[in-house]
Amino acid sequence: MGVDYYNILKVNRSATDDDLKKSYRRMAMKWHPDKNPNNKKEAEAKFKKISEAYEVLSDPQKRAVYDQYGEEGLKGIPPPGSASAPSYSNGASDFHFNPRNAEDIFAEFFGTNPFGFGSMGHSRSTRFQADGGGMFGGFGRADNIFRSHSEGPGAGPGGAHRKAAPVESKLACSLEELYGGSTRKMKISRNITDANGRLVQESEILTIDVKPGWKKGTKITFPDKGNEQANQLPADLVFVIDEKPHEVFKRDGNDLVVHQKIPLAEALAGTTLTLRTLDGRELAVPVTDVVSPGYELVIAKEGMPIVREPGRRGNLRIKFDVKFPSKLTSEQRAALRRILAGEL
Repeated sequence: MGVDYYNILKVNRSATDDDLKKSYRRMAMKWHPDKNPNNKKEAEAKFKKISEAYEVLSDPQKRAVYDQYGEEGLKGIPPPGSASAPSYSNGASDFHFNPRNAEDIFAEFFGTNPFGFGSMGHSRSTRFQADGGGMFGGFGRADNIFRSHSEGPGAGPGGAHRKAAPVESKLACSLEELYGGSTRKMKISRNITDANGRLVQESEILTIDVKPGWKKGTKITFPDKGNEQANQLPADLVFVIDEKPHEVFKRDGNDLVVHQKIPLAEALAGTTLTLRTLDGRELAVPVTDVVSPGYELVIAKEGMPIVREPGRRGNLRIKFDVKFPSKLTSEQRAALRRILAGEL
């Protein structure tokens, strides 16, 4: 069949007219070149294909031809294995598909241009010059496409509608999640405009892949997932990583810090600590130096993953607090004086 128009519009083969309109509206708004100034070439290609798919599937005759003969049938080219082009109109004449400009479909569907570039019917050919490729041709130069003849409420420079300010929400993550990564599912509800221009509520599940090593303040942006409002482009929805307090470890940049209390005897004679890491390992840490209050032991590569340096980690820093005995007998005092003075 070649191009799968159903897949392009993200609908199944039994999609109704309402299904097609809803999907086209959402995808055309998402991929319109004016909304993708930093990725214009890809957006133009996708926008054309989306409009092409809608034109075919929203027309009962074209859809019937496409369902039976595929894209080749629409072009008037015989499907593989056939001797000649099939007849599609009760045998009287062959069906000929004359695709329209993607912007014509967009303007016709929305009635008025949501991006504020005014009437387009009288001089479109001067604003869109096809440069070949695909059933609709290319977009070519589009210097004047988004210039408006007037500016209304909510319009920005040149008449383009302003985008609402981003909506930020905290995403609280445990230190374990930020250490090993995790997948979070967030259910959102927002107001959107349906094919008839009415505001309706829509629910959606957003997936956030928390990467190992992400820090507090990291932002994950979902473009245009805020509420839709008249004369205003939907806001971006932004989740901001927040870090839950941990009962054992504290994060310091890419390092992990843990405070450890040890008795005076172990501080002087040595010991081995056992720590459970954030990924559940039992880490044995030998302490061979004499530990004084405030002493810090550094374990290399046992800290947080470093996002921009895959495979590398910060350090684990153990800060010691020496527990001194509250009282000593006279015999203990005498013994300590002999030992510390080098006497046996």
